[in-house]
Amino acid sequence: MTMRRCARPSRISWSPWGCGSRPARAAQDFLRGPRPEGPSCLVLDVRLPGLSGLELQQRLVEGDLAMPIIFITGHGDIPMTVQAMKAGAVAFLPKPFRDQELLDAIQQALARDRTAREQRAQREALRRRYRTLTPRERDVMALVVAGLLNKQVAGELGTSEAAVKVHRQHVMAKMGAGSLAALVRMADRLGIPTPPL
Repeated sequence: MTMRRCARPSRISWSPWGCGSRPARAAQDFLRGPRPEGPSCLVLDVRLPGLSGLELQQRLVEGDLAMPIIFITGHGDIPMTVQAMKAGAVAFLPKPFRDQELLDAIQQALARDRTAREQRAQREALRRRYRTLTPRERDVMALVVAGLLNKQVAGELGTSEAAVKVHRQHVMAKMGAGSLAALVRMADRLGIPTPPL
């Protein structure tokens, strides 16, 4: 991987794994540009024309566009560092810094983004499987993961225990759950609320 050092301290760079860097002169240029498709990170100076690096970080977090950020600055202080780190920055490097420090931070940021992308892909696959469930299957799933037995689920839904067993089998198959414990974990990741009983 190559990472170009920006000639101007006001540039922003995102760096996809194996694809070098892409400079931007200001935060607005970055926000208007295309998003990287692979693991990436931002190397930001705190001081930028227009939006500051910290303001850009906040915009990305609020817009659910967060990606790992490495801040570099010659004007940092402890409150600024704390603010950046609390908002998810990987590193806050005061100038001057060693090239290896920046490279290590980039490697850490790319690893973090790779993991986050994998988790997002897994959650989306889980959501797609959940969307294949019928409304009745979703009801059955919610009650089953709440700990009810088939007979209790049938009583709650006003149906037969045999029908619940069929729906439960469909839920397990469609969700790709090999066990009740796996189904409970999936429901938790999907944020399925436990119904009041």
